[in-house]
Amino acid sequence: MNNNISIIVASDNHYAILIVALLKSIDLNHKTNEHIDFHIIDDGIAKSFRKKLESTVDPSRITIKWFNSKEIVPAHITIPVDSSAFPLTAYMRVFSPYVVDENVEKLIYLDVDTIVQDDISKLWNLSLGEYTVAAAQDVGKTVDCKWGGIANYAELGLTADTKYFNSGVLVVNPKKWKTEGISEKVIDALRIHKKYVQLADQYGLNVVLANRWLQLDPKWNWFAFNENDNPSLVHFLDIKPIFKTYNSKEVYKDEFYRYLSLTPWKNFKPISGNQRHIRKIFNKIKKAFIKL
Repeated sequence: MNNNISIIVASDNHYAILIVALLKSIDLNHKTNEHIDFHIIDDGIAKSFRKKLESTVDPSRITIKWFNSKEIVPAHITIPVDSSAFPLTAYMRVFSPYVVDENVEKLIYLDVDTIVQDDISKLWNLSLGEYTVAAAQDVGKTVDCKWGGIANYAELGLTADTKYFNSGVLVVNPKKWKTEGISEKVIDALRIHKKYVQLADQYGLNVVLANRWLQLDPKWNWFAFNENDNPSLVHFLDIKPIFKTYNSKEVYKDEFYRYLSLTPWKNFKPISGNQRHIRKIFNKIKKAFIKL
């Protein structure tokens, strides 16, 4: 059994700088003795960035492990490509249990657009019991949410008030996940119900795990457009703080840059929101080519 705290993130080069603030926030707020294994699913991150990032942590406290995104998806699985602006990197969370060593009994998956304001060991020490996954309820709350739920919930035998979770913060039992074939089932759900898919893999995860997930305290996935004096983890669900068009609470943006200021990226300044739109267009074009 591996007692290290196993954390997994995934990013392309465009959003890699978000990892810097996230990693520094985890490092500064981790007060207990557990060593942290910080796994990064690399979807094209520059080698120069990788070396620079590794210089920001004490290897006696945190080990950074790199994984090529093209190598973690099991050979028998093909990711169905939709027409949304979500990057293919987003689907990597579905395969996060395949990244950790076989003796790892728990992992924490974090979207890179988060910062941790509390000791990550508190989330790590959560007991999953018989559950495979723990998550926090999404903004839409239930599957009948028109803009982000499960549009065909009734067809799937779900009631309108079935709770719907956000997939940006997950605590996972990787052994149960693989035994139950969750990755395969999520991909199947995305393919079979393609016309109903909203928010990419989050749809598939909620279809497969409906009524079968442990609910986290919302402070462990606190959305940055809401006020909270003491959130444990802040999720920049909307426009990220690296853009000038950031539109969530300023206090959380200030925290993001406080962490960034303690790294080699301390002189980073917010970039034009146009780059965000260009990236969305790029993601759509990339998916269109893959479909051909």
